[in-house]
Amino acid sequence: MLFKIGCILLSFELFLRLSLLWEFKDCGSLKLGNIPKINQADPIPEAARSDIENLLSTGDLFRYTNDNSAVFKLEQNFANKIGARYALAVSSCSAALFLALKTLDLPANPKVLIPAFTFGAVPSAVVHANCIPVLCECGTDYRIDLDDFLVKLQLVDAVLISHMRGHTSDMDKILSHCEKLGVPVIEDAAHSLGTTWRGKNIGTFGRLGCFSFQSYKLLNSGEGGMLITDDPDCFAKAVVMSGAYEHNWKKHHGERQFFEKWQNQLPLYNMRLNNLSALIVDSQIPYLDERIENGRRNHDIAAKKLSHSEWIHVPEKFEHEARAPDSIQFNLVGLTPLEVSQFCDLINRMGVALQVFGNSKDNARAFWNWDFLPERFNLPKTRGMLMNACDVRLPARLNVDDCKSIAEMILEALRQVKSNMAAE
Repeated sequence: MLFKIGCILLSFELFLRLSLLWEFKDCGSLKLGNIPKINQADPIPEAARSDIENLLSTGDLFRYTNDNSAVFKLEQNFANKIGARYALAVSSCSAALFLALKTLDLPANPKVLIPAFTFGAVPSAVVHANCIPVLCECGTDYRIDLDDFLVKLQLVDAVLISHMRGHTSDMDKILSHCEKLGVPVIEDAAHSLGTTWRGKNIGTFGRLGCFSFQSYKLLNSGEGGMLITDDPDCFAKAVVMSGAYEHNWKKHHGERQFFEKWQNQLPLYNMRLNNLSALIVDSQIPYLDERIENGRRNHDIAAKKLSHSEWIHVPEKFEHEARAPDSIQFNLVGLTPLEVSQFCDLINRMGVALQVFGNSKDNARAFWNWDFLPERFNLPKTRGMLMNACDVRLPARLNVDDCKSIAEMILEALRQVKSNMAAE
C-alpha cells in the first residue's frame, strides 16, 4: 500500500514539474541567449601568443630543461605578486594540497580538519596523503562554524582551510586557536587568488598556501596549481617530492642545506608544472589586478539587485575581508524542495548556468557524495545550507549590463516559479 502511495506521489510531482516547464517554455520577456556563455573560460591574452609559438618551436616543454625556464620565471613572479618567500608551480591545486600535507611532520594516521563545504578534491588530497579527514560544519554564510571548529580542533593534527568560492573564514580566530595548540594550518586558496584579510593576501597566512590555475580561475592554464610558503624546510621537501631528481633542486630558488637534507630521502611524485602551462599562466599575471577589480564589480552589481528579493539572501563579506570573486553565491529563502528544483530547471533553460550545490546530482561539493571517506559525518547545518545555496559564475570579462541581465533573469525565474505555484 505504501509503495503504491509513493508511486502516486512521485508521478504527481513529475506531472507538476513537466506542467510548469511547459508553462515556462516561452520565457518571452527574458531575452534568452542575450548574455555571454558564463561557463566559458577567459581567452589567453594575445600578447602571449608569440612567446607560446617560440616555446613550441623549441620543444623546450620539460620542467628542468634549463636553469631559467618558463616555470621558474612563473614561480618567481607569482611569489613576488602574492607576497611569499617561495613558490612551486605544480600540476594542480590538488597536487599542491597533497604536497603541502606531505611536508608537515605529522604523526602516524594524522587527522586533518577541513570545512564540510569544499570541493571533493580537498578531502581526496587528504586521503591520498595518508591522512584522515575530519569534517567541520559551515554556516549559511559559507564559512566555518567556529563552535564546531573549536570542538574538533582538539582532536586533529592539522587544519586545512578551504576559502570556498573566495569566502574567507575569520582568520584571526582560526590562526589564534591553532597557534595555541601548535596545530599547523594549510590554506586552500583555489578560489581566493587576490582575496585579502586585513590587507594581506589569502594563502599567505598558513604554513603553506595552495592555488589553482584551472580554466575557471582568474589565472587560466586549463590545469595547474601553485604551492607557496615562507618555510625553507617545507619548500625543500615539496620541491624534492615534486620531481627534483639528480640535483635539479639547484634550478629552484631555495636554501641549499635544506635541499641537501632531503635529496634522495623522499619519494618522487613528478608534479611540477610543465613550461607551456607555466608560460600561459605567467602571461596573465599583468592582467590579474584588472580581473580582480572587474570580478568584484560584477559580483557587487549582481548582489545588489538580487538582495531586493524576499526569496534571496546574499551573505555579507566580513569586515576585514576584501574578496576577489569570479562568481556569486546566494541562498534561496522560503522555497520548497520542489520549487528549488523548478527554479534550477527554469533558470538553466533561460541560459544562466546555475547550480544549487545540494540539489545537483552527485555534486562534488556535497559532502554526502564523498563515499571514499573512511568515516561518515552528520552535519545538518552544512547540509541545510547546501540544499539552498546557489552558484553562478560571473567572469571578469562580463560587463555591467551582462551582470544586470543575469540578476534580472534570476529574479524573473523566481517570480515565475512562485507565481505558478501560487496558482495551483
